[in-house]
Amino acid sequence: MMVTIIIIAITVAVSLICFYGRGFDALKFNAYDVWHRKQWYRMFSYGFVHGGWGHLFFNMLTLYFFGNVVEQYFAAAFGDTTGIILYVVLYTTAILVSTIGDLVKYRNDINYNAVGASGAVSAILFASILFEPKMGIYIYLIPIPVPGFVFAPLYLLYCWYMAKRNADNIGHSAHFWGAVYGLLFPLLCNPAIFNHFINQLHK
Repeated sequence: MMVTIIIIAITVAVSLICFYGRGFDALKFNAYDVWHRKQWYRMFSYGFVHGGWGHLFFNMLTLYFFGNVVEQYFAAAFGDTTGIILYVVLYTTAILVSTIGDLVKYRNDINYNAVGASGAVSAILFASILFEPKMGIYIYLIPIPVPGFVFAPLYLLYCWYMAKRNADNIGHSAHFWGAVYGLLFPLLCNPAIFNHFINQLHK
């Protein structure tokens, strides 16, 4: 829980500074600046900047609830110290991995920008589903929780479809790849976690 709180605190602090001061333009993800001007730091910095209070609140609330689950299971699977390190590595690298697709796709579009921790939060959410696949997840406007193993494929299909449509300003591609990465990272660290996933489904 402590690491999740620290990540939330840093993200809120950076976002607030950008809300009320300067730095938003310097920290946001701009594919053109990354690709052509070699401003590679933007591949990470954008994950700590948000487009508004609602954007920030929803991401940090989701991270708070599901980050705690992943922290606990990482500690159990890898030990306290290694678990903390791997949790931080998962979160920070998910910021990078989730936006690689948009970097390649929009590298010549100087007007394409993105901000927010959604890709990394999706990674944490899906890592938690890997550990607790029957965990109930509430979806907007649906009054009953949906089991994680049902939510996961529906979420991926939705993100893929909306990314193909490209009809809004939401980074659906980042959500999709962040989620996939959140499943793969723990399994690459310890393939035996897949057996735990199957056992949880059969309980």
